[in-house]
Amino acid sequence: MIPKTIKPQLSRLRRSAKRGLSVWLLMLPLVLAVTLDSIAEFPPPPKQLSLTNEFFAMDTGVHGAGLKTPEDKVKLLKELGYAGIGWTPPGVAEMLTALDQQGLKMSSLYIGANIGENEQKYDPQLPKQIELLKGKGTIIWLHISSKSHQTSAPEGDERAVAIIREVAALAEASGLQVALYPHAGAWLERVQDALRVVKKVDRANVGLTFNLCHCLKVGDEKKIPELLKECRPHLFVVTINGADHEGGWNRLIQPLDQGSFDVAEFLRQLQAVNFNAPIGLQHYGVKGDARENLRRSKNAWQKFSSR
Repeated sequence: MIPKTIKPQLSRLRRSAKRGLSVWLLMLPLVLAVTLDSIAEFPPPPKQLSLTNEFFAMDTGVHGAGLKTPEDKVKLLKELGYAGIGWTPPGVAEMLTALDQQGLKMSSLYIGANIGENEQKYDPQLPKQIELLKGKGTIIWLHISSKSHQTSAPEGDERAVAIIREVAALAEASGLQVALYPHAGAWLERVQDALRVVKKVDRANVGLTFNLCHCLKVGDEKKIPELLKECRPHLFVVTINGADHEGGWNRLIQPLDQGSFDVAEFLRQLQAVNFNAPIGLQHYGVKGDARENLRRSKNAWQKFSSR
């Protein structure tokens, strides 16, 4: 039995509760609307990467004890699950034979061009090398240097455009693409330089490469999202590696499972611009056992895909 002295207090509590419930019911639509608007402001968590890009290893990291011949190199890459190799001449024919035997691909061929006065524009063997690659789907990687022009200087564009068009014509005859290769310290140093020149070349089979380590080296890390959007229509290939945010090459090129730079986030940014072309692994100057380094980087690639 409820004491008489408490009954008035209970009555007041019941009336307050009813009023509170009425107010809450009236406010409910507004609360829901605000909540939904707040949710809409935040994107859903990123989906699993599920990487499907062709993933190949650059020859810069496929060397050392027991990796002297093309057969040795290709056997290891096959064993670890890489799609192919990014190759630097000479020995193009020999490497192609070894790759064909293992069902792998020469994903890229790294060559140089010079735009300086009285400099050899490119290796005289290049036309023959490109002929060997007919129908192979290899990307011709073209890095461009000059002793006559400063780094990134637009004054070299005219000469560069003429040479690139020559190489593009050779590549087109073999059904291949040419991707300009920005390299820190070279005349064609930045992604921005490559994009400027690609637009002037104006050939369907000429695009560019986004090299993560070189982008970090020239201090463009904060520009990466915007650069990817700008160059996407011309982006043929990307190279990655583990890295810190700054420092020398020993910090800017590491196995994929090392370094403070968030490579997984970089790959998400690539997916955000719908990049589904080849991605190469850079291991230039990485110390230690090449087999172990390549194994670790391949494992890291697979882990990225499961995040």
